Amino acid sequence: GRRIQLLEGLPATSTVEENAAAGVSVYTFNVTVSPLAFEGLAIPPTIVNSNPLTEAFRIEPKGDLKYRVVTTGNPVLDYETMPKSFDLQIFVEDTAGRTDLNILTVQIKDVNESPVFRGNMAIQTVTIYVLEGTSEERIYQVYAADPENAELKYSLLPAPVPFLVLESGAIFSRKVFDYEKDPHCYFLNITVTDPDGLNSTKTVNINIININDERPYFTTKQRIYRIPEEQSPGTVVANITAKDPDDEDSPSRLFYSIESSAGYFSINPSTGVLQVTGRIDRDALPLQLHPNISVIVRVEDSPSGGHASEMEITIIIDDINDNPPECNPSTFRKEANENTAAGTFLLDLRNYCKDIDVDPSNNRFNFTGLSGFGSNNFALETAVSGRLVMTDSIDLENSTNLGVDVYSLTVRVQDIACPDYSNIIYIYIRIKPVNEFFPVFSNLSYEFNVPEITKVGSTIGRVNARDKDWPPSVITYSIVAGGGTRDYTNIFWISPTKGDVKILARLDYETTQKHILTVQASDQEKTATASVTVNVLEVNDEEPVCSPNFYSFQIPVSLAVGTNINGFRIECQDRDSDPRSFRYFINEGNMNNHFTFSPSAGSNTSQLILASRFDYESGLDTNWIYRLHVCITDDNLLSARDKATHLIKTGTVTLSIRVIPNPTTVIATTPGFTVVTKRENLYSESAWYVPFVITLGSLLLLGLLGYLGFLLVTWVCTRCPPAGKSNGKSLIHSTFCLSSQTMTKLNTVFDGEARDPVTGKIYEFNTRSGARRWKKSSEPLQLAPGMQVISSATDDGGQGTDRAQGPSKKDPSEKRKEPTAETKPAAKP
Repeated sequence: GRRIQLLEGLPATSTVEENAAAGVSVYTFNVTVSPLAFEGLAIPPTIVNSNPLTEAFRIEPKGDLKYRVVTTGNPVLDYETMPKSFDLQIFVEDTAGRTDLNILTVQIKDVNESPVFRGNMAIQTVTIYVLEGTSEERIYQVYAADPENAELKYSLLPAPVPFLVLESGAIFSRKVFDYEKDPHCYFLNITVTDPDGLNSTKTVNINIININDERPYFTTKQRIYRIPEEQSPGTVVANITAKDPDDEDSPSRLFYSIESSAGYFSINPSTGVLQVTGRIDRDALPLQLHPNISVIVRVEDSPSGGHASEMEITIIIDDINDNPPECNPSTFRKEANENTAAGTFLLDLRNYCKDIDVDPSNNRFNFTGLSGFGSNNFALETAVSGRLVMTDSIDLENSTNLGVDVYSLTVRVQDIACPDYSNIIYIYIRIKPVNEFFPVFSNLSYEFNVPEITKVGSTIGRVNARDKDWPPSVITYSIVAGGGTRDYTNIFWISPTKGDVKILARLDYETTQKHILTVQASDQEKTATASVTVNVLEVNDEEPVCSPNFYSFQIPVSLAVGTNINGFRIECQDRDSDPRSFRYFINEGNMNNHFTFSPSAGSNTSQLILASRFDYESGLDTNWIYRLHVCITDDNLLSARDKATHLIKTGTVTLSIRVIPNPTTVIATTPGFTVVTKRENLYSESAWYVPFVITLGSLLLLGLLGYLGFLLVTWVCTRCPPAGKSNGKSLIHSTFCLSSQTMTKLNTVFDGEARDPVTGKIYEFNTRSGARRWKKSSEPLQLAPGMQVISSATDDGGQGTDRAQGPSKKDPSEKRKEPTAETKPAAKP
């Protein structure tokens, strides 16, 4: 419906006091209905919401469309703990469908409230018990609070009672009560009042408690008692008696106890009999210094702490002889140097032994009964003194004392008074050896002959020293002088314990032929030295070193025999060989012996000479590149018999020679030249890893080449037919196979080609006759029927050959003979 003004007097603000009872009117308003609302209100005024939410208010009608807001009493409004105002939303609807919604703000008004007791006084009457004889003090604390947190004051009625209440609520007694003279009970009215005069009152009951206030007294007059020490538990020392004045007309029921007895004594709590309960040792602290025991005996008339009286008694403890002499330690270990003079004092036993009995008549003792192994070498001066001395000198090097260095003795220490308690003392005397002798080497000097090729770490000799001391001294060896070189401080090492002399670096005869060392032997106190001469023996351990060690050049095929090739000459040196001891020979690559060295021996220089002409036309020579491995040995001056026993060193030089074929036509306008590359490798000691890497790479490469060769041989064997099984077919086929078959001769055809090194042009040649011609650019290579051209590349040296193979033009009879000749070997079993 439409919202119009139905609630008259709203919105509005009203107040209500806190703690208002249920039904207290807060606010009154009227409701106006439309003339069309014949039946009045469909929904009477209702509180549909409140802020903060509460059920403390409701609306009730007053008649004739008048309504009022009243309190419900649940909850009770409290200014101190609840919100200070509430916004009530009031809704109304008439039968015509008109509605209205307005707000009534209710503010809570603070009202002064009476103080409230806290604690026990808030819920009950408090009863306080005070013992008679209690001094003036606080006996209770009253707690109260004001809802408005106002300051409160406390008062006490009736006024003439012997009590006082402070403004803080503390109740104090004002006298010492006597149960027999004063009232037994007091009733106090405690009133608490706020600043506005509002108050609350509570009653406090105070009861006076009777106590036992008369002290008992002792009837025993004796105060000092005497007993010997070590009495058995239960021994009676004294019988203590007492009486209580409160029990004059009846037997007293008293309770006895003791203090400060240190656990030595106890008392029967009912009878007062004092007896021994613990061990009483007069010789132990504190009785050793203070033999009197003071005991405080206490008597009470109540087991829970009534009146009591105390009495001190003294018990004197007498000493008895109950301890043997004791030595600490009971075992002695002493040392004496050998050759110690007779009469030398070793040990005063009395300084270590005592008898703990307090009485001087009980603590005297003597030393007797010296015995044991070697006791004849020792003695006690007197039985009373206990001083142990040597009676004879002991020499460990003496044959009668060899192996004996510890003497075991026993001495008895015994009481003079009865009973004569005793103990045994054990004494171990160790005779310390004295370093009397110097070490002595077995030789005054040593001489060792060592070849210069001896391995580093090898033992080259041994020195030995010893002394006459017993037990034998530990000899330590060291090198104190000599043995150094320019590169090393000392190239020798000696074993500190064994005396073995070893080399730490390679010996070199060419540098130093003799080393003189000074070796020291020490027994930690005394030392001796000896001279060691190390003679380095010369050994042929140096290889000839030649320059250059690698050379590569080219020579024409027509070079004359006896020519010094390209003027090449090698020069060799050897640190430990005469220049005449060199011998030169080529052990690899010199096919058909075309090359030689002159002179071949007896000089440190030699030239490379062409020994024989090249013959490629007849087929004697087929290689155009020669890799020569030249060996230079230093055994030229040795006889044949000496060569078998002497160490021979070999140097190597590698030469790469390329033979250049003569061109068919020589162009005069083009000058010819030969490029010679010279390489010399120098090894640096700091680059130690280079030969290691090269060696490792070479081994890997050789393994790879071997594996490839194995694969190639396997492939050839699978592709080539066995010898002798031609099955009537021609043995000349287009695939070249590596087998035992005889190679077929070729006719003179231009079956090869090469590049002229001067002009750079390509020319053709016959591999057998050597005939040449310039190749035309449009003309292919001529091949005989069934011939295959094979081109093989060589290693990085550039060596390579181009060959053509094919059947030669023979007559039919020759062709028929060749298979027969080839198959004959295969026919054999």
